[in-house]
Parts: sequence; C-alpha cells; structure tokens
Amino acid sequence: MNNPIANNPTVKVWDPLVRIFHWSLVFFFFLAYFTEDDFETIHTWSGYTVAALIGFRIVWGLIGTHHARFGDFVAMPSTIWRYVVAIPAGKAKRYIGHNPAGGAMVIALILSLAGTTIFGMALYGADEQAGPLAGTWIATFDEHTLKEIHEFFANFTLALVGLHVAGVIFSSFHHRENLPRSMVTGRKESRADDVDTSR
Repeated sequence: MNNPIANNPTVKVWDPLVRIFHWSLVFFFFLAYFTEDDFETIHTWSGYTVAALIGFRIVWGLIGTHHARFGDFVAMPSTIWRYVVAIPAGKAKRYIGHNPAGGAMVIALILSLAGTTIFGMALYGADEQAGPLAGTWIATFDEHTLKEIHEFFANFTLALVGLHVAGVIFSSFHHRENLPRSMVTGRKESRADDVDTSR
C-alpha cells in the first residue's frame, strides 16, 4: 500500500516549553502516584512539581504559542460530539494541533490534576500542619474526607491518562502518523486536508 503522507512537508506545532511540560508532567505524576505510601517526601515534592507544571500550563494556555493556547483547541461540546461520532465511520478530520476530543482531554486532565494537587496539599496541611494550605479553611476538613477526595482525583487522573494514551494510539493508526514522536520533535506532517487554525 502506498503511504499517502510520504514526502509531505513538516510544520512546527509544539514549542519546546509544551514538550518539556508534557514529558515532565508524565514523569512527576507517576512518580507521585507510585510513592504515595512509602516515600512521603518524594510524593510531596512530586506533587508540588505537578502543581507548578499545571500552573505553568494554564498561563501558557493564555499567552503561549498558537497551538499551545486554549483558544486553539477548546471546542464547543457540539463540535467535540461531531468529532467523536465521526471516528467510527473513519471520517474524523486530522488536526495539526489538538483535535476537539484531544482538547477536551487536556482540559479534563488539567482540572483533575488541579483537584489532585489542591486536595493533596490540603491533606498535608491537615495531617502535618505543613505546606502552602496549612492553616487555611480547606485544611480544616476531616482528614479522611480529604484523603478520599485526593485519591479519587488521583485515580480519576490515571483513568484519563489511560483514555488519552488509547486516543493517541488510535489517532496515530487512523491518520498514519506517530503522535508521540511529534511531542518529542515538535513537528507534524502537513497535509492538504488538515484542519489548521494557524493558516
């Protein structure tokens, strides 16, 4: 079978800060997740790093490069739905930046990670009287309740990560491209029928 994307030019999509953010977030989220019970110091500082990364991504989503901005990939629910229902029919369009479903996943991950870190810091404040939320109203909640909420968001984030990876694999096969590689190199192949909001 001929490769329909052979010899197509590439375009820069993901800036270095987006790529560093992405892979750093992967590393520190899983480091925090797997050190929860036995390595509290590592877990705590990994959580702080995740919180800082999420804070950076929110700012960069407002002032960053074109495809990094929320305005490029945050879509209306109807647009997301049309994209999702087009997938089984093989008619989902290829986007240079995040597709509508991918954009929704970015927002879901940011919100879930924000919940994970906020309630994690609240739990730390309630349990150890330490951290940035120690002494605040949220740290006065019952420790068991804070722990349950923190763990819910952490596990929900893990489920979202699984869906994200599945979506990346499916989209890579569907559009015959290597999406993980594009998050390393920052470049994607350009095709005539792409949806590219920077044009």
